[in-house]
Amino acid sequence: MRKSIQVVCSFAIALIGLGALSGPLLGQATPYRTVDTAWGQESLPGDREWGAVSAIYPAPDGQSIWIAERCGQNTCTDRPDVDPVLQFDLDGNLLQSFGAGEIAWPHGMYVDQEGNVWVTDALGFGDQPEGWGHIIVKFSPQGEILLTLGERGVEGQSETLLAKPSDLVVAPNGDIFVADGHDAGGNNRIVKFDSEGNYLMEWGETGTADGQFSDPHALAMDSLGRLFVADRNNNKIQIFTQDGEHLQSWTQFARISGMYIDENDILYAVDSESNQARNPGWKRGVYIGSVHDGWVTEFIPDPELDPDTSGTSGGEGVAVDAEGNVYTAEVGPQTVMKHVRRGQD
Repeated sequence: MRKSIQVVCSFAIALIGLGALSGPLLGQATPYRTVDTAWGQESLPGDREWGAVSAIYPAPDGQSIWIAERCGQNTCTDRPDVDPVLQFDLDGNLLQSFGAGEIAWPHGMYVDQEGNVWVTDALGFGDQPEGWGHIIVKFSPQGEILLTLGERGVEGQSETLLAKPSDLVVAPNGDIFVADGHDAGGNNRIVKFDSEGNYLMEWGETGTADGQFSDPHALAMDSLGRLFVADRNNNKIQIFTQDGEHLQSWTQFARISGMYIDENDILYAVDSESNQARNPGWKRGVYIGSVHDGWVTEFIPDPELDPDTSGTSGGEGVAVDAEGNVYTAEVGPQTVMKHVRRGQD
């Protein structure tokens, strides 16, 4: 039965991928309206502007948004006095910032139920005295460093070393799951730690089969505790138990760079790379649907309607606030966009 559902979904969404540019549902207009293409920009300190942004996540109550960006450019290595981690209210007003000198290339983010902010540093830079990157930092809501996974500036594939970690998620019991690491030629594994950062297990290797990965770029977890892995270079989402048992693979959400699952188990999956060279026939944008049946029901199109054969546009990260507004963190365009459901703005 499960296999037949997957086949039906894949066929239906194949039609969706080839549908009208206004949205995936065979010409149906998107139910969202983009209300701000530079959200939060005006409240950045001084003359600072958004740099590359992919790390974004709502606070536990949905009343503020956390963002980690690359210090107004694409790396913080030469701006050690600039805070890469910032908190905004829902109107885009800056509330606080921290993390200067700690993160070189923020990529993924998770905010746990205590409000602690986890950020992955997904590239390594060795030209500083202590090196940069290959770590995950857990900050308190006030910016105190509580835990570090991996060793700063040291690339590896072991129980204690990471290589370009892309994203993480924390289970309700405190177990930590890490997508390690960025790029198709990376470690291509999921690593599980306990709440204190002690290694528990791992799974995955480079490949295209179920349980193998090629750039596991984002993670999310639903209310059933299933782990969703955006296997970007393989153009699919893989779903696992917390012990690494493969459950399903979905292709109907396109080539995913970022994911967020809300309290109603609605998956928001953002595609920033599909084009005729990579995942032909699919459109870039935010694909929205329930994790319980896998159907894509809504779509927010990328503003770049005819992307070239390389690079990225639109969102790489995605977040949703308590009011249902959708935020996309844009690496290529270097901005944050806010999308509001029509009739609610």
